Amino acid sequence: MTPTDFGPPSGSRLHDLAADYGKADSTTDVDAPTFDTGTTIVAVSAADAVVMAADQRMSLGGRFTANKNVRKISRVHPHAALAISGSVGPAQDAIRSIRAEASLYESRRGEPMTMQALSQTAGHIVRGLPIAPILGGVDDTGGHVYELDGGGSVMEDAYAAGGSGMQVAYGVLEGRFEPDASRSEATETAVAAVEAASERDTASGNGVTVATVTSDGVEIEALDETAHTGDEHGAAGGAEEVA
Repeated sequence: MTPTDFGPPSGSRLHDLAADYGKADSTTDVDAPTFDTGTTIVAVSAADAVVMAADQRMSLGGRFTANKNVRKISRVHPHAALAISGSVGPAQDAIRSIRAEASLYESRRGEPMTMQALSQTAGHIVRGLPIAPILGGVDDTGGHVYELDGGGSVMEDAYAAGGSGMQVAYGVLEGRFEPDASRSEATETAVAAVEAASERDTASGNGVTVATVTSDGVEIEALDETAHTGDEHGAAGGAEEVA
């Protein structure tokens, strides 16, 4: 996760930014903005839940660790969370906007958004922004994992990884993922993927944040980088939320 020197101008609306962030220059359009994704985020679906994990390091260009205690996963819906890779300011705005849309929907209709509706809403909000989130949530049809990006794409899969450590994380996920895994097994897989990426990716590290999303809600805890051994997880102090 790499902070940038740009963000929403004062007084403008988030949805007005899409055209500006999607321009490479004044004459050439691109599908999505180019940006650094110094972080590792993963999401894994389980039998009755979605487990998400992220490292806790915020770096400057992957060369300097600016913060060792960042929580990159945030609740955006009663039964869904968003894991962020990309630029901090636009990520914070996206999280607030998705929360507001989900809350407004529930207020008007008396029930939470389905994951399909939430994913499409989130995809619209992040379009053109220099972020690449993963959305995980649970509804009446089960657990869902969606990959989003600044180009506006919304892709559902059983598991996903993002950020600069994603190649190492995907290697672990490919080898360990089981479609009918229990919640604890999915947690072990997600944490192992982030820890493996943190060993090789200089922009990832300093512990793991784990979010467990179920029909009962979203639980987020920070694990100390030395606390995970074998089948045991040790909780560390609460990390600073990105939004």
